[in-house]
Amino acid sequence: MSQKSYQLSTKLKKSIRNWTVKFPKGKLSSAVMMALRLVQNEHGHLEDAHVEAVADFLNMPLIQAQEVSRFYSMYRHAPGGQFQLKVCNSVSCYLRGSEQLLNHFADKLDIKVNEMTEDGVFSLQETECLGACCSAPCMLVGDDDYQMNMDLEKADQLICSLKQRVES
Repeated sequence: MSQKSYQLSTKLKKSIRNWTVKFPKGKLSSAVMMALRLVQNEHGHLEDAHVEAVADFLNMPLIQAQEVSRFYSMYRHAPGGQFQLKVCNSVSCYLRGSEQLLNHFADKLDIKVNEMTEDGVFSLQETECLGACCSAPCMLVGDDDYQMNMDLEKADQLICSLKQRVES
């Protein structure tokens, strides 16, 4: 048996255990989504070795953990910018201009979707429904900063505001 290239930290194991107790006995794998999120929060993105370590810790088949990590757009498999701009592509957002918004960000930042600016400040991606259809088009900055009722002017203001945060 080969030696693992990555081991979960004691802190991560404790955090994951705090989630596993919320599920029925013998159903540790039910905590896979949060376990992957915790690992991603610590490392910035998920590598194959991270997913393997989570699967081992939760005593679940590796393929199941991989499927979860690849299915949901909240998991990143490559480093992202300091500010990760995630534009919703659901029907509601699309009908209210999310494609134009995404293209506007790409033009302003001189990157394509799933790329990062040369300075590492911004990355851009499309994401599935963010559950804020009544405020479409919407987007996320990072994992929890919702931006609602976006338009091109608000996009410009957002970029300017985030650049100012970097400079200060």
